[in-house]
Amino acid sequence: MFTPPPRVAAWAPQGRAAIWGRSGGTAVNYNWNWGIFWQISPDGAHTYFQLLLLGTWWTLATAFSAWILALVFGSLIGVARTTPNKWLVRFGNAYVELFRNIPLLVQMFLWYFVLPEVVPASLGIWLKQQHNASFYTAVVALGLYSSSRVAEQVRAGILSLPRGQRFAGQALGLTLPQTYRYVLLPMAYRIILPPLTSEFLNTIKNSSVALTIGLLELTARARAMQEFSFQVFEAFTAATIIYIIINVIITEGMRRLERHVAIPGYLGGKVPKRGKLRLRNV
Repeated sequence: MFTPPPRVAAWAPQGRAAIWGRSGGTAVNYNWNWGIFWQISPDGAHTYFQLLLLGTWWTLATAFSAWILALVFGSLIGVARTTPNKWLVRFGNAYVELFRNIPLLVQMFLWYFVLPEVVPASLGIWLKQQHNASFYTAVVALGLYSSSRVAEQVRAGILSLPRGQRFAGQALGLTLPQTYRYVLLPMAYRIILPPLTSEFLNTIKNSSVALTIGLLELTARARAMQEFSFQVFEAFTAATIIYIIINVIITEGMRRLERHVAIPGYLGGKVPKRGKLRLRNV
């Protein structure tokens, strides 16, 4: 049976909150302690704030590594799905449907718990003995999961271009790979930059699922802080603020990148004043 979360009363004294209990409406006092971040954690070497920073580092390392993997594999699969080769198209479609339709949590468990048991015994033992096994597993699982979504965006970006661009590249004597490299992909990436930004932010947020396989990223550190200190509101408020700061910085950076690579007069790119057109290599 679903139990509603406790409510904080507005009339609580300063520094203390009255939380309505889950049975009988009993009020339980909650002591706010924002100084908990500067207290030494149970490991005896770091404060709780330093532990949150360590978790932030693992979150960023996992998200950026997974994003590189997603961008590379997603681009290759997205291109394969737009080629004239029907077998490449079928392989790309199967790849996308496989990784996109299985929940990320299930994929994490499959890579971390099941894979070492189905591979040869020596390889399975080697995988289990890796020092940062949970980190590598999270990168692979999150990267492949996100790559299926990136592949769909790359495919949509290429198909949104006029067909004449492909024909023009071939008329110039470019091979098919050269046409993708110098004509189609530079324009397609400009079109899909906003959805790629959203997917990158999703990768950062989805990295929190890695706590289920033992990776001590930001959410896991906040949860550990709550369990050791019983300051649940302070721990997750700090984690929320850190996530917001990271995402705001990345969003602003991607907006600047989008303006920088915009082609004047195309896809919202502003035409320079006084008739001066700055040429840029596509």
